[in-house]
Amino acid sequence: MKFIIAIEPGDATHAFGVVAPDLPGCFSAGDTLDEAIDRAKDAIDFHCQTLIEDGGDVPLARPLAEHQADPELAGWIWAVVEVPVERYFGPAEKINITLPRLLLAKIDDHVRARGETRSGFLAEAARAAMR
Repeated sequence: MKFIIAIEPGDATHAFGVVAPDLPGCFSAGDTLDEAIDRAKDAIDFHCQTLIEDGGDVPLARPLAEHQADPELAGWIWAVVEVPVERYFGPAEKINITLPRLLLAKIDDHVRARGETRSGFLAEAARAAMR
C-alpha cells in the first residue's frame, strides 16, 4: 500500500522527523533524509501489523492536499512510500466475479495509469465501501 509521509526538515544538530498523518501515532526519525524515509517505512509496517493483529483496519488515505493544509505540518517535506502491509491481511484467495466489459476496461485503464493492479484496486474499493 502507498502511504503519505511528512518529513520535518533536519539540520546538522537535529534529525529529520517523520509522521504518517493517516496513521495517528506512527512516527519515526533519521539523521539523513534517506534514513528518515527508510525508518518511516519500518514504522508504518510495524504500526499496520499491530493494527491488523489487534483486529483493526488500516485507515483510508486522505488526500495529500488535506494534509498539506494542516498548519502543524507547514514547511515539511512530503513523500509517498510503498509499504507491503497486505501480507498481514491473510493469504490471498482467487475469486471469480462478473463485471460489465466497459466497467472492467475503465478499471484497467485507471489502475494502469497509476501503476496499480486490478485486484489491489478492487480490494481497496471494498475496504472503503465497508468503512
